[in-house]
Parts: sequence; C-alpha cells; structure tokens
Amino acid sequence: MRIEIDCPEIETDRLILRGPKAGDWEAHAAFAGSERARYVGGPFSRRDAWRGFASRWGHWALNGYGMFTVTRKGSDEAIGVIGPHFPEGWAEPELGWILYPEAEGQGLAREAALACRHFAYDTLGWTTAISYVDVRNDRSRVLAERLGCRLDPSVPYPFDEDCVVYRHPGPEAAA
Repeated sequence: MRIEIDCPEIETDRLILRGPKAGDWEAHAAFAGSERARYVGGPFSRRDAWRGFASRWGHWALNGYGMFTVTRKGSDEAIGVIGPHFPEGWAEPELGWILYPEAEGQGLAREAALACRHFAYDTLGWTTAISYVDVRNDRSRVLAERLGCRLDPSVPYPFDEDCVVYRHPGPEAAA
C-alpha cells in the first residue's frame, strides 16, 4: 500500500516544483553518495541516503509542507530538492536547497528558491527564514547572497560541520 501525500505544485518559467515520488530515489542516492554531498553531511551510504530521502515524506505528512522535488518543465526527472522545512533541532524554519551537479550553474536554484520563499511567506505565513550553508560551499553562499540574504551569526546551528547562517529578507522586502 502506498500513502499519497498532498503536496502543492509550483511552476516557474523553467521548472516544476512538486512533492517527492518514489522514482526520485536513484537521483537522490547518486547525489547523496557523491563527493558533492560533503556540503550536507555526506557522502552517505545508500542506507543513510534512504533515511534522508524518506524523511522528506515524513516532513510533508507531519507539517503539511517540506522540500519540493525540482524538475525541468517537460521532464519529471529530479534535478534537486529545494524548499521550506523545519526539522527537529533547527533553530528556525529554513529554506534549504540541493541542486544535483548536472543542473548547477544555470540559475535554476535561484529560480526555485525564490518561488519556494514566496510559498513560505504567502502560503505558510512565515515572516522570516534562514538558510544553513557549509562554510566551504561557495556556490550556496553566492546563491544566498543573490537571494538578498545576509549573514546572521546570532542563529545557532545544529551541525558538527562549520556552517554559516543566512537570514532571508522578510516578506515585504522579498516581494
């Protein structure tokens, strides 16, 4: 028996942001086991990658929102995950992002993150959001700055790895 999670779909100029599907597993496992996953606590074994993958469903089921699977219009192939989430141990709600390597460098993460931030503010009623970024992840740091985020050293982070916290502009400034 499969349980369906009711996830909204967001459309941008080039992307569809949708809920997770079982068919996204192999793309996630490939990323999670790669060296690129070092910025999110990896690389992970397939077993540990499965736990992270399955937890996305749980977040949607428990909270009514979560990380969206990012796909290009006209293709249902997962190219990353981006969206609002608030896992146990996080200091505040976060807008998180992971784009798989083949989709990097094309402005897709910014496009998806802006849509997800509007969703968090307009639909979920958030008044603020943060993003945790590994200090070595230059691409994510640049993305945060392109999104108008500013470093906020007052926010604690729940990781063993060194990270910085970026504060997103509030709903009025982000509009």
